[in-house]
Amino acid sequence: MKKKALAVIPARYASRRFEGKVLAILAGKPLVQHVYERVSECGAVGRVVVATDDHRVEEAVLGFGGDVVMTSADHKCGTERVAEVASRSDRPLVLNVQGDEPLVSPEALASCVERLSGDETVEVATLATEIRSSDELMSPHVVKVVLDSAGRALYFSRSPIPYFGREPGGARLKHIGVYCFRREYLTSFVKLPQGPLEVAEKLEQLRVLEHGGAIGVAITPYDTVGVDLPEDLARAERLLASAGRSNV
Repeated sequence: MKKKALAVIPARYASRRFEGKVLAILAGKPLVQHVYERVSECGAVGRVVVATDDHRVEEAVLGFGGDVVMTSADHKCGTERVAEVASRSDRPLVLNVQGDEPLVSPEALASCVERLSGDETVEVATLATEIRSSDELMSPHVVKVVLDSAGRALYFSRSPIPYFGREPGGARLKHIGVYCFRREYLTSFVKLPQGPLEVAEKLEQLRVLEHGGAIGVAITPYDTVGVDLPEDLARAERLLASAGRSNV
């Protein structure tokens, strides 16, 4: 069992853009329950935990039979919350899945865990999928990633990368914000200072690269749709219903 990953879902109630987002009702269930159930279907995961500092979230997770851990209220980001939970575990791999991704693919999560467990040269693994539209390519809200010949991340950016001149080049990749960490690396990562690239791009994963770490990237056909604002709930519910995952 210890070879399987610990999956931690950081779930903060006090979201600045959508307070109480993780408890918003989507197809008859709290948003975080959809994420929890999806992650629980991943065969590479041995335990799923919701990490929160709010008793309303704790109560909701216990209400649907989930596993929840109360963490410090002083964390600056979800990764720090995940690291606190990981420090209490002896599982060597820790999967970080955001609590606002109700359509996350269990198969994609498994490929992320397998990318890390199968490559001792990387400290972190993450996911990417092919960009399918020019709108995605140009949007600063869609993070792009470029890879080296071994499938490790060279850089992440909100800008369209790489630049293609007259040559068409290969597929451009959209980063999916799921991470699998080696537990020892995660506990040291959250203590590292931000670098100028992370500050400029507002992308936490650049801290790994700026401090000499390596990120393996698993390419997946599965995309995901996050819920950032109240109006995103309707779209997510339509997609859940079309996939036969609604609660009605």
